[in-house]
Amino acid sequence: MQLKPINQQVVSVVGASSGIGRITALEFARRGAKVVVSARGESKLKSLVEEIRSFGGEATFCVADVEVFEQVKAIADKTVEVYGRLDTWVHVAAIGIFATVDNTTPEEFKHVIDVNLMGQVYGAMAALPHLKREGRGALIHVSSMEGRRSLPYQSAYSAAKHGVEGFIEAMRVELQYQKSPISVTSVKPAVINTPFWNNGLTKLGVKPTGIPPYYDPKLVADAILYAAEHPTRDYLVGDVAKILDVVQRLSPSLVDSLLVLLGLDLQRTSEAKSEDAPNNFYQPVAEDDRVNGDYGNLVVPSVSDWLEKNPLLQWGAIAGTLALAYLADQVFKKEG
Repeated sequence: MQLKPINQQVVSVVGASSGIGRITALEFARRGAKVVVSARGESKLKSLVEEIRSFGGEATFCVADVEVFEQVKAIADKTVEVYGRLDTWVHVAAIGIFATVDNTTPEEFKHVIDVNLMGQVYGAMAALPHLKREGRGALIHVSSMEGRRSLPYQSAYSAAKHGVEGFIEAMRVELQYQKSPISVTSVKPAVINTPFWNNGLTKLGVKPTGIPPYYDPKLVADAILYAAEHPTRDYLVGDVAKILDVVQRLSPSLVDSLLVLLGLDLQRTSEAKSEDAPNNFYQPVAEDDRVNGDYGNLVVPSVSDWLEKNPLLQWGAIAGTLALAYLADQVFKKEG
């Protein structure tokens, strides 16, 4: 399956007003792609388009609520109307509520499912006809490590991300059976330093935080851009995402125990915050168009992501590790 170089692509980024979506749109534009950005907040989209145009990039925006299929379809239709085609659809939009299950209302839980799961479903349904007509392209769904391992205080978010994984897997196989040259990627970040933690609805009585360490949003954008040119099934972003994935497969009960011991306390800061404080659960926070959140002091690099985008170095590292293991084995044998 051959995907176009980014500088020849028309890309739609859904959920682009801040955080991962915003930096992803900027990076696509810097690499020469024509970009259509969408979200609920018009003012934040306008500032993003202005920023892209300021360095010579091409972009337009579409205000849309991903809970409404007709509005999501309008994003895809506008992309084709303005630029003639659609090559890559990137779906980032998500909201969060931080609360125990017994302190979450059915309406709140459903709202998260409608945005975080059904929004992604609507996105694929809206984009697929255009991608099929073009004869190739990429669907890139930003999921989460919580699609592999659920976290306390985030039951609705975790449930939605598990649903996204199930949906993507089924759709991918259907497209393969149809011999449709469309790449379907699930990007699963670990904890990322975006305004997500600032803007989520909290019922914890304090400002929530992810379980550290954090990773830079650009790391996720780099993974998305990589998948836009290189067909990729799953992309786990951050060393911790890969470690957690392995441990969860080996011993889910061990992860349970670790989360009981640390997982709840580590998601609570000491900063008081009411559930009535400004949040983006139902309406966008108009003034918050940042890429980065408040936890830059907890951001760490990710070695595995760097290796993943450099296959020769990755194989070199593997070969080096095996060679060291072999030499160590020989030394032990001689000493024995």
